[in-house]
Amino acid sequence: MTAKISVLGAGSWGTALAILAARNGCQTLLWGHNPNHISTLQSTRENKAYLPNLPFPKKLQLTSDLKTVAEFSDLLLISVPSHAFKDLLITLKPLISEHTQIAWATKGFCSEIGGLLDSVVTQNLFINTPTAVLSGPTFAKEVAADLPTAMTIASTDTVLAKKLAEILHNEHFRVYTNTDIIGVQVGGAIKNIFAIASGIADGLGLGANTRAALITRGLTESIRLGTELGGKQETLMGLAGLGDLILTCTDNQSRNRRFGLALGKGGQSHAEIIKTIGQEVEGIFAAKEAYFLAQKYQIEMPIIEQTYKVLYENLDPRIAVQNLLAREKKAES
Repeated sequence: MTAKISVLGAGSWGTALAILAARNGCQTLLWGHNPNHISTLQSTRENKAYLPNLPFPKKLQLTSDLKTVAEFSDLLLISVPSHAFKDLLITLKPLISEHTQIAWATKGFCSEIGGLLDSVVTQNLFINTPTAVLSGPTFAKEVAADLPTAMTIASTDTVLAKKLAEILHNEHFRVYTNTDIIGVQVGGAIKNIFAIASGIADGLGLGANTRAALITRGLTESIRLGTELGGKQETLMGLAGLGDLILTCTDNQSRNRRFGLALGKGGQSHAEIIKTIGQEVEGIFAAKEAYFLAQKYQIEMPIIEQTYKVLYENLDPRIAVQNLLAREKKAES
């Protein structure tokens, strides 16, 4: 019997994952909240807004009805923005059972609980809901274009991890499994903040040395937060941590990096930059949550702190850089 999967979220990443699963022979249903958008996708058989010139496989179907999603498959893969994650789960709960398998490729924190998304699942679905999280260095366009990619699936449920791996893995898309759900989530959520910081530095024309320093010290801050929350250092040194950090800090396909670049160059408001990008910039929301977590647990995270102040306290980016350089001399580790 052919595997089935419902992918929730018809943005670039959700669409890319749905294309991947369908291309691998899986019966795939892609859900989006906007009926007009879904109708357009059905008629054009491609997501022209986010992934132009990448036609949908025959096994990819579309819907804007959540009941249809729940009836189609007992495996749901969520790829909506982090701020919409909780509301989607609340709407889904009456439509699913405790045996429904929930995976998510959403990267970020939940502002309402000040924590990671697995806590949102625990608080809003069933106690024994099988869960998994997908993360790693993955640009949607490259995945949909079938370019070589590797990512991590984290789950304590080996059956679910294996099932997801079989659905997504192919000769161009390599899947690794992991049991460290916390570490994988932290890596995926926090890297967007450092991508903004890296973009700001490049927008200011500070050079490759600065970018390398930001990435390296950003990794240190990721490990500090991740281990404090219960994750493992080796996870943050892997695909979901260092791999994703390098990707988003160095390539302009990253909307977070592009946002930072525009901030560093100046001349545009935050709202104007976001409008130009035309997609969610998750690092803006993540910066606030990571900053509050650093305060709560008294973790030293200077890059997070300065990025937060640029985004929420209107600190001049040049002063933020000076603040980082003016910190007291210390041993590297």
